[in-house]
Amino acid sequence: MEGIVFDIKHYALHDGPGIRQTIFLKGCPLKCWWCHNPESQNPKIESYIKFNKIDDVPVENKITVGKHYSVNEIINEIEKDVVFFDESNGGVTFSGGEPLLYDDFLKPILSYCNNKNIHIALDTCGYATKEKLLSIIDNIDLYLYDIKFIDNEKHIKYTGVSNELILNNFRLLSEKNKNIIVRLPLIPEINSTDKDIELLVNFLKQFNNVNQIDILPYHNISKSKYQRLNIEYKLPEVEEFSSDKIEIIKQKLIKKGFKVTIDI
Repeated sequence: MEGIVFDIKHYALHDGPGIRQTIFLKGCPLKCWWCHNPESQNPKIESYIKFNKIDDVPVENKITVGKHYSVNEIINEIEKDVVFFDESNGGVTFSGGEPLLYDDFLKPILSYCNNKNIHIALDTCGYATKEKLLSIIDNIDLYLYDIKFIDNEKHIKYTGVSNELILNNFRLLSEKNKNIIVRLPLIPEINSTDKDIELLVNFLKQFNNVNQIDILPYHNISKSKYQRLNIEYKLPEVEEFSSDKIEIIKQKLIKKGFKVTIDI
């Protein structure tokens, strides 16, 4: 059994506690307008031409995005960083794309990590069948759960899918008292209005085990990736937040009782 991985980040510090290894699996059921990893969306291996200059002479380089990995190859990668996990109370984070697309591939890897007491985080948009989620639910120590919108019409417009399944899976995790940190990709003029924040707070306040929100501010540094992959970039005019604006939203959420971090 194989999975397609487009990046493995060693010594990651923002994808869960401690020093981590983040494994990015390729393919996502959402097409978020602001996605900063457009290379993660297509579940197939892709390639593009990148031009560099050597002594003012243009040189073509073919870049391949994605690589097939076996279960054993992923386990071998994880084993390289175990000493750092042990020293920092870190572990492995499975991200994407959407890792729940690879539930069968992940199961033996999760079992290995559980047997070795390696902390596991799953960074997910939550768009997966209930059956897929239940098949791995007890093997995950921490869910990093993206919530983009509570307003379903806006969710459909900006991601291409309804949020009904996402919110239902969130309820399921909470009912089973799983450890959840909400990740909020914060996009100017799109999901950062007072109404959007109010809807999010009212939704999260239903759950006693959800008390932390990680704000992921929008950055426009990915435009060149879209061009290379020949994907339309739908937010060409959107400017990044000022630090003052992000701080205002952070303080609003803190006043509502949440612990809030900003991932810059």
